[in-house]
Amino acid sequence: MHVIDLSGRVAIVTGAGGGLGRSYALLLAQRGARVVVNDLGDGAEKVAEEIAAAGGEAQAARCSVTDVAGVQAMVERAVKDWKRVDILINNAGIVRDKSFAKIALDDFRLIFEIHVMGAVTCTKAVWETMREQKYGRIVMTTSSSGLYGNFGQSNYSVAKLGLVGLMQTLAIEGAKYGIHVNAIAPTAATGMTQGIWPEEQLNLIRPEFVAPGILALVREEAPTRAILCAGAGSFEAANITMTKGIHVAGDPPSAEEIVARWPDVVDRTNESVPAYAFAQSELELKKAGYVAPEKKGA
Repeated sequence: MHVIDLSGRVAIVTGAGGGLGRSYALLLAQRGARVVVNDLGDGAEKVAEEIAAAGGEAQAARCSVTDVAGVQAMVERAVKDWKRVDILINNAGIVRDKSFAKIALDDFRLIFEIHVMGAVTCTKAVWETMREQKYGRIVMTTSSSGLYGNFGQSNYSVAKLGLVGLMQTLAIEGAKYGIHVNAIAPTAATGMTQGIWPEEQLNLIRPEFVAPGILALVREEAPTRAILCAGAGSFEAANITMTKGIHVAGDPPSAEEIVARWPDVVDRTNESVPAYAFAQSELELKKAGYVAPEKKGA
């Protein structure tokens, strides 16, 4: 079995002062990476000290992921000291759970700002460096709440599925520069999950049971555009798929026929994972009988 070796790589882990981020940072360092430990509190320094005490190299970076200047300074320091940035784990996040009927719009904005704009800010800060060195591994943190919905987490769900969309597009844009972008949907006992599960379940979903999945997503031979679900030592892949569907004749098509043929619309036999956005329109035009003209010189 090939051992994942990250010697010579430089990694940034946001929200790494505790919980999942801490487990990611420690494991990356154990595999040889130099690690920038980002967090708002003094946990960043403590985790950096843990890494150093174990013989690794780490920098603490205390700033919010929404602080553009702070994030830029964090990246510039890593590049100045270590000459590159190879890995970014966008892990930082908070929750503000309430039913949609009771939630304030400010709590929507706050969650979106930290989860989505925080990931955008950090990714933007490393993007040009990764393009220039023609190598990068970026992981977004999604959630089963975003993929499948969860009562009381409408704001969190919006943000987490938004990060999947960001991952999909950045993976396409980064492909020719050797930048692979993936997402992880973790199930872990952290400060964000206290009180949700009983103690015996929390013991099974410790952060260190998720962390190995991160290595799979940031290794040199890593996939791109993967959504890895991870928890309790179990790992699954989630996909956003499209059915073959139907074509309804008419100008315009009949809504009643769509309803009558609904079982065919949702039939998942031979469903596909579209490689890009236009795969939908290409399938629809093909079913409508459109034949694309041959390209000159083909």
